[in-house]
Amino acid sequence: MLKRIQVTQLRPGMYLQEICGAWMDHPFWRSKFVIRDPEDIRLLQQSAITEVIIDTSKGLDVEPDVPAPTPQQEAEPAASSPPPAPGRKVSPPKPVSIEEEMARAAKIYAESKRAMLSMFNEARMGKAVNSEVANAMVDEISSSVARNAGALISIARLKTADEYTYMHSVAVCALMVALARQLGMSEHDTREAGMGGLLHDLGKAVMPMEVLNKPGKLTDEEFAIMKQHPEAGYKMLVEAKTAGDIPLDVCLHHHEKMDGTGYPHRLKGDQISVFAKMGAVCDVYDAITSNRPYKAGWDPAESLRRMNEWCQGHFDERIFKAFVKSIGIYPIGSLVRLRSGRLGVVTDQTEKSLLTPKVKVFYSTKSNLRIPPELVDLSLPGAQDKIVSIEDPAKWKFEDLNTLWGGTELR
Repeated sequence: MLKRIQVTQLRPGMYLQEICGAWMDHPFWRSKFVIRDPEDIRLLQQSAITEVIIDTSKGLDVEPDVPAPTPQQEAEPAASSPPPAPGRKVSPPKPVSIEEEMARAAKIYAESKRAMLSMFNEARMGKAVNSEVANAMVDEISSSVARNAGALISIARLKTADEYTYMHSVAVCALMVALARQLGMSEHDTREAGMGGLLHDLGKAVMPMEVLNKPGKLTDEEFAIMKQHPEAGYKMLVEAKTAGDIPLDVCLHHHEKMDGTGYPHRLKGDQISVFAKMGAVCDVYDAITSNRPYKAGWDPAESLRRMNEWCQGHFDERIFKAFVKSIGIYPIGSLVRLRSGRLGVVTDQTEKSLLTPKVKVFYSTKSNLRIPPELVDLSLPGAQDKIVSIEDPAKWKFEDLNTLWGGTELR
């Protein structure tokens, strides 16, 4: 029997069926387990969670002297409802400024890091993906992207080289959601695209660690091993029965190329699904803009320029153009030079044009000196400046670009 109780009523031996609250508000990456450690109870009671649902058929009930819940509390649905059915209309979250979303995006990123690390560790031990956790992550990431796509996507790019393997999946999830929204996909397909991004690299969990984390170029033999990860991940998901057709397809085929030179099946052109084509673009963008064990990430705008050069053989042109629209020609974090000779970092996109983002200027190339930071909205009617080129951050050696565009949340 399901019973909703206060966290103060918890005791070891109870079977926790559901935690009543947002996924980010509690300290666990799962919510269905027998409580054995008193420390777990203490952590729950110190969190923002006030109620949980227990299953008394699988564990202990409340103490006899503790007041029983009202009839309305028994088996009452939890505050965190399951994902909507494919045909159900869902009102998207209200858009907010990047400043408003940044703090929440940073929290989502931190919680996703904890959950993805657990997911990959369990995959290494042969355990199935926890669909409940994966669904909750996609829901949180999708909501953040709907409020302001730039916040979480930009924060996710800042992962360290050590975090890359598992946090890359969070970044690709956010990029897939933003791209699906740009393509006008349904809520169901958008969510499934996000799930595909989250699970696309799960097979890397079973790749040899010495190859996965090698701080240098892979040998032909090592690369052949790494090329097995799409099929390894696909097999894990099929056996676990935790993913639908779209995530399975993205997992298996995100390394296919339009010219047929990809892997594992050397698919070509229309043989590759729209979702796998999306996965290819999002996967490469996050890979080349992120710090890796063997190289520093490229500037976001420079990365798009190079991807455009590869477009004919590697990417679907329509998908790539939609991707650029979803993140901007000058994505957040890009270092740009203005006509005035000032350098600035892109802090947000504007509705008017992909060529006129908001830029925080902070350096004068005429005097070769720092200047007081100033936010310039290039889309305003009276704006006198415009972007004339992208700049290489490595050349200028600015060490605080991320805090310039990201604010205190990233410090």
